[in-house]
Amino acid sequence: MAAKTGAVAFMFVLFLVSVTCQAQLSPTFYDTSCPTATSTIRRAIRSAIASDRRMAASLIRLHFHDCFVQGCDASILLDETSSIQSEKTALGNMNSARGYNVIENAKTEVEKICPGVVSCADIIAVAARDASAYVGGPSYAVKLGRRDSTTASRTLANAELPAFFEDLESLISRFQKKGLTARDMVALSGSHTLGQAQCFTFRERIYNHSNVDAGFASTRKRRCPRVGSDSTLAPLDLVTPNSFDNNYFKNLMQNKGLLQSDQVLFNGGSTDSIVSEYSRNPAKFSSDFGSAMIKMGDIGLLTGSSGQIRRICSAVN
Repeated sequence: MAAKTGAVAFMFVLFLVSVTCQAQLSPTFYDTSCPTATSTIRRAIRSAIASDRRMAASLIRLHFHDCFVQGCDASILLDETSSIQSEKTALGNMNSARGYNVIENAKTEVEKICPGVVSCADIIAVAARDASAYVGGPSYAVKLGRRDSTTASRTLANAELPAFFEDLESLISRFQKKGLTARDMVALSGSHTLGQAQCFTFRERIYNHSNVDAGFASTRKRRCPRVGSDSTLAPLDLVTPNSFDNNYFKNLMQNKGLLQSDQVLFNGGSTDSIVSEYSRNPAKFSSDFGSAMIKMGDIGLLTGSSGQIRRICSAVN
């Protein structure tokens, strides 16, 4: 009986810790300590995307790749040192992830007005929201109050970031382990409407898969031969590659998903109905995307006395 009582007490303590951690995050976290933080970040993000439209997708992806490894702690921004194996060189990030300098520039601007107050992890989260809004996607209330990690893990990044060749069951499992549902996964994948992929990631699909539209494959083959041009980029959405909309889902329903990990979302499986819903209802997609981004932003948080506020996002203080 005593053991059972002890176990219940322990679970209650864990619940309280979780609730306390979540309660520390708030959209108004910096209203007193740095009231112009979010507007300063917004200006930096808008300027970066105005110079490079692709940066919108890159910043959303950067937030995703940060949160899936050790949680939303800005570990993805840390450079290699004698004690840190940088996540920048993980398979899912190397020569692929972008936007590090944009976050660093935003951090520099915030440091000028509020030194040592705003975390790099929060800047990544705000940047993703501002990137979405700038290109026509949803805006949503970003909860703030994260602190920055003092470590990074290339090993975890290699193990936990989804890959372009994965099947539906594997993808659902990966997201479930992070507390995200299949609907969250499909909604978050909708941001691919802005993205681009390198030839080597979709070559197998356009040359060897049967569930691909013939005309679509033929168009993609022009820039992605069977051999060579591995790093040549192609938009994931040929129709409106620079706008955040629901064309990604319409493409999937026509077998025009560029990556295998995209097309498996509509291929006779459990997520077909969600893709179909989002293709018909862009408002529902936008709403679910915002909710999923907020939910993803809660993964593995460092708050309070945990972690630190890094003065430079690429290095531990």
